[in-house]
Amino acid sequence: MTHATAITPNDTSDLSTLTRALYVGGAGDLRVTMADGNTVTFAGLPVGWHPVRVARVHSTGTTASNIVGCW
Repeated sequence: MTHATAITPNDTSDLSTLTRALYVGGAGDLRVTMADGNTVTFAGLPVGWHPVRVARVHSTGTTASNIVGCW
């Protein structure tokens, strides 16, 4: 990975680039729209790296914090 940016969860806007991974700095639930368009909630994610390709991180349903997207 060569780029990283803080992600502010948003229910209406996709990220400018699909992620290759997410870093979660504060444990919790993470509701995302995956690269294929499906929306899912990852319940109880621990702090750390998660190798998921996402187009959007939703504010509704997301309780995880300090989210960073990498690509």
